[in-house]
Amino acid sequence: ECHFTNGTEKVRFLERHIYNRMQDLMFDSDVGEYVGFTPFGEKWARDWNGKPEIVEYKRGQVDNYCRHNYEI
Repeated sequence: ECHFTNGTEKVRFLERHIYNRMQDLMFDSDVGEYVGFTPFGEKWARDWNGKPEIVEYKRGQVDNYCRHNYEI
């Protein structure tokens, strides 16, 4: 998900992982890392946050995905 405030000045990228109508895990570009909401989600968040290449890729999605597709 991309959330735009004041055009492209303030952009927020969210990636949610939901299973059985329950959100397990979320990446929030404002936080800059994964956040777990269930025991499994917390485990995955620790694992994925420990891999800097994954976290940097997700942080870059604000520009590569959200701002790039703003006009669409």
